[in-house]
Amino acid sequence: MGQALRILTNERQRLLAVRSLNSVESAPTPELATLAELAKGVFGVSYAAINIIDEDWQRIAGQAGLRIGECSREMSICTRVVFEDELLVIPDLTEDQDLRSRPYVVGSPHFRFYAGAPVYLDNLPVGSFCILDGRPGNLSDGQALNLRRFAEVASALLSLQKANLVMGLAHNQLQNAAITDPLTGLFNRSALSSIVDGALDNAMTAGQTFGALYLDMDGFKAINDKLGHQVGDAVLYEAANRIRSVIRAGDIPVRMGGDEFAVFVPNPPNAPALAAVSQRLVSVFREPVEVDGEAIQARISIGGALAPDNGRRRADLLNSCDKALYAAKRGGRDRFVVVGA
Repeated sequence: MGQALRILTNERQRLLAVRSLNSVESAPTPELATLAELAKGVFGVSYAAINIIDEDWQRIAGQAGLRIGECSREMSICTRVVFEDELLVIPDLTEDQDLRSRPYVVGSPHFRFYAGAPVYLDNLPVGSFCILDGRPGNLSDGQALNLRRFAEVASALLSLQKANLVMGLAHNQLQNAAITDPLTGLFNRSALSSIVDGALDNAMTAGQTFGALYLDMDGFKAINDKLGHQVGDAVLYEAANRIRSVIRAGDIPVRMGGDEFAVFVPNPPNAPALAAVSQRLVSVFREPVEVDGEAIQARISIGGALAPDNGRRRADLLNSCDKALYAAKRGGRDRFVVVGA
């Protein structure tokens, strides 16, 4: 800008506040758009907006009257409001040496009048509540006070928006924590009812297949007994990584407890396809796990079954898997058995 601006000493903190808003990268929020519409009528202007100033751009959080796109913060008058942190009134933009040549002054929409009041988040100026018109104008003391009040309401809405976002994230984190095994990062047994059952029901309703694999580590108790639980935990953590390395993004891995895992496979083509996944899993577990420089053998046995052939409910499907797993164990371990493959 032609006129030098006082850069805020706490610009880093201000930008952190800006980034905490989910509206910065998204469409205008309905509440702020409604507030802008109200201000447009109260002041009798052609345009009103709540603009957020980030490190590079003016982002529109709500606007009314005209549909104006975002612009660089160097081109925005609202940047001046933020950096000067005070009400700004420009009666005639054509008489401002810095602004008279701006595209929105010399070209459409040919703005002449501007007024803006700072909008705050976390007590930091993050944007401006501005009104613009195609005619020169000014604000009375009462109108200036009203514009500040509009900015205060916008600030409160932004704070509420941030609080709702934080609460939503916290809620999601709590939900995820409730169904996540803290050691491996896989789902825990709570996910069986909250996730797996829904996926199975959807598959059955759509006439699709749904595969299940039950994995049990061979001789894991000996690892714990001989090397200790800390080494055992490291082996389980690596086991989860190996499972993730084989399955698809849409598959559902679950730590069932101890050294037992399950993988639920939505809509596999057939039992042989489920057997192919099992073979890859058995193969990847044949590589020793290295813990503190020691190579540890931690192989697995797998039992698999396919719905609806082996049950339309989770309990029936896992019962079929359990029988197949027992057959794999009885057959010598380090192998898989998939029903029907």
